[in-house]
Amino acid sequence: MPEEDLVELKFRLYDGSDIGPFRYSPASTVAMLKERVLSEWPKDKKIAPKSANDVKLICAGKILENNMTVGQCKMPFGDLPNGGITMHAVVQPSLTKARTEGVLLNDDGVGVPVRFIATSEDIVPASREPLLKTELE
Repeated sequence: MPEEDLVELKFRLYDGSDIGPFRYSPASTVAMLKERVLSEWPKDKKIAPKSANDVKLICAGKILENNMTVGQCKMPFGDLPNGGITMHAVVQPSLTKARTEGVLLNDDGVGVPVRFIATSEDIVPASREPLLKTELE
């Protein structure tokens, strides 16, 4: 691939320091960039990703999906002369699953003990009736 086709990227960290710049093929994926950021992350930082999934890359105000390519991340208004693209690298650790126990009412109004295992990403519809625990006591 000709050198002029490569895209120069650097990654801005939370404290204003940078990783890079590096040159990438327009076909490189965001997942590949995250792996590079993880491997190059400074060891002296208090906040550090444990895996590539903990890294979120932001370009032009948008969080980039892993399957996007560098070519898709280019600015819509054209290339900047002698400039590369700065992406923000943010650490967002994967959420751990929370366990909670409770009681749900079945259609007959009888309380049924349940255990929930969920993350904050799970969407649970709100019940219109409060959960009652008295039927079990």
